Amino acid sequence: MSNFAEHAIYPWTGPAARTPCLSFLQNPVNRHFLTLKNATFFLFLLFTSVPAAHAGEPSSNTLTAQERADGWRLLFNGKSASSWRVFGKDAPPASGWEVSQGWLIKRAGAKPGNIVSREEFSNFEFSWEWRMESGGNNGIKYFVDETRGKLGHEYQMLAKLEQKPSKGSTGGFYAVLAPADPPPVRFYPKINSSRIRVEANKVTHWLNGRKVLEYICGSEDVLSNVASSKFKKVAKFGEKLTARLMLTDHGSECGFRNLKIRELTAGSK
Repeated sequence: MSNFAEHAIYPWTGPAARTPCLSFLQNPVNRHFLTLKNATFFLFLLFTSVPAAHAGEPSSNTLTAQERADGWRLLFNGKSASSWRVFGKDAPPASGWEVSQGWLIKRAGAKPGNIVSREEFSNFEFSWEWRMESGGNNGIKYFVDETRGKLGHEYQMLAKLEQKPSKGSTGGFYAVLAPADPPPVRFYPKINSSRIRVEANKVTHWLNGRKVLEYICGSEDVLSNVASSKFKKVAKFGEKLTARLMLTDHGSECGFRNLKIRELTAGSK
C-alpha cells in the first residue's frame, strides 16, 4: 500500500498530523517537561509495585497479633541469640554461631558446638524456618537432658532428595522412626519450614506444611525401635521428658529464623 493510500485510510498518521507533534518536541521546555514526567511516572511504578509484591507477607522474626493471642513467643528476634546458650555452659553461643540479616547461622567449617534453649519445656509447639546448601546436615533435638549428654529426640534435617524415606530422613525421629511421605526438601537459598508439637505423650512433626510423623512417647512401637537403635542403652530414651531444645552443630552451614514456641495447656488448639 502506498503512503498516500495509507494516510487516506488513517489520516492521523499523515504529515499534517505529525507537524504539531514535531513542533512540540522541538521546544526545549516541552522536552524537559516530558523528561520530568517520565521520571515521575517511573518512580511511581517503583514505589507502588514493590510493596504490592510482598503484600500480606509477615516480617521475619516477628509475631502477628493472632500468634500473640494464641500464646506464641520468639526464641530468636533476628538480632540476638540470648534465648540460647552453649550446651553445658551458662555462656552465649560461641564464635561460629552468627546472627546475620535476621538469621541465626551455624557457619560451615567452624566447630562452636551445640546450643540449647535457656528454658525447659514439657507440652509445647515449636516452629522454625531453615535453609542449607545441598548435602547439608543438621537437626533440632528436644527432650534434651544435659545430665545424660548431648542426646534427645532429633528432628532430622538433611538437604538432600530421597526416593524412599528412612529413619535418617528429614522430618523423621532420627534413627528411630521414618517420616511418612515427606515433601521435597528445598535447597539454599530456598527456605524450609518445620514444626514439632508435644502434647501429653503425643509428638507430631511437620515439614513444609505437611504432617510427616506422629508417635506416642513410651509406646511399644517407639521403644521397640529404640531397642534396635544406637540409643538402646540410653536410660528413658523414647520417653517424654521436661527438658531443653537443641540446635545442633553437625558441621554443615545452616541458617535458622522464625524460631517460635508456645506452651500448651489443656484445650490448646
